[in-house]
Amino acid sequence: MIFDRYLFKNLLIATVFVALTLAAVIFLTQSLRFLELVINAGASSTAFWLLTFLALPRFFEIILPIALMAATVFVYNRLTMDSELIVMRQAGTTPMMLARPALGMAAFTTLVLWLMTMWLGPVSLANMQNMRQVIKAQYSTLLFREGVFNAMIPGLTVFVRDRDMNGELHGLMIHDSREENAAPATVLAKRGVIVVTPEGQQVLVYDGSRQSLNKTTGALDRLEFERYSIDLPEGSGPVRSRWQEPEERTFLALFNPDPDDVRDQENKREFFIEAHRRVVSPLLAPSFVLVALSFLLLGPLDRRGKGWRIAAAIIVTVALQGLYLSAFNVARHNMSGLFLMYLLTLGPLLSGLFLLSNIGESFRQRCFFARKKRRCLKLSPILLS
Repeated sequence: MIFDRYLFKNLLIATVFVALTLAAVIFLTQSLRFLELVINAGASSTAFWLLTFLALPRFFEIILPIALMAATVFVYNRLTMDSELIVMRQAGTTPMMLARPALGMAAFTTLVLWLMTMWLGPVSLANMQNMRQVIKAQYSTLLFREGVFNAMIPGLTVFVRDRDMNGELHGLMIHDSREENAAPATVLAKRGVIVVTPEGQQVLVYDGSRQSLNKTTGALDRLEFERYSIDLPEGSGPVRSRWQEPEERTFLALFNPDPDDVRDQENKREFFIEAHRRVVSPLLAPSFVLVALSFLLLGPLDRRGKGWRIAAAIIVTVALQGLYLSAFNVARHNMSGLFLMYLLTLGPLLSGLFLLSNIGESFRQRCFFARKKRRCLKLSPILLS
């Protein structure tokens, strides 16, 4: 138990270190995506950092299995070079007993990944996309230059005297002649803001008046108001409610598409494949660990390290990750891809457990003695002669 705790602690520290390193790299790459958006929109630095952090959870699905595999290779190879594993093997410790801390760490990582894929990742991704939409809408007031007449589209002209630090507009004049069968109208208001509603993007103006020419009487109609709304054209920003992609929905939401939403009904297959992916993907963590343990714990131990075995474990892991992503893309069009996803995940997992188990140890010993016996039978005629 002392050895297990010692090994588990080292694996945890190494996994966290590698995961944070990879997360920092992804953090930098993702931040560049939002930097242009925030600068152009004039949003605050808080919005920039929040957008970047909301994008991270979905990447941990790939980061954590790789980080755990790298930590397993590092820790077990270091213990081999320090002769600690050699001493444990000489004391009668089986490969499965040596692998127990790493398997415990893999089980813990799998539970964390299930939490992320089932709920945390989709929720953070959905919030990130919604926040991007809100930023584009709320800060699209930058489209309205101060002190000039801004022609949004033919028939809609907006004049803004100035704008404060919160994005609120002051001294507005809006001339709207988009309706062919209605008289042009001019709206004067003290202040206004741009908001996004399920119906589209609007300018809400306060404390003003609306003036239009009555075509029948020729008189000027004037309407005083405390609050008035004007619809903006779709081209001025993200004006429509956004349909949630499969990866933005929680695990339970994937099984409950809106029966009244045509697009939901058309994408039931996408929801089905995405649900299976969230179940299978976290199992890559124990699969990668068992690949590394099979190369490092089976066979003779050498204090000089196992460079070729480490390289082989890395190659196999990268190949499995690449094939898994390809299988997921195939699954979107063919159910055989779903079978490959399970095969590439459960195959290495079950094979590794068998090789490290007592049954696998007995099987390897029988194979070793059988090969040795065949070698002796081949050499016996030469020795007798």
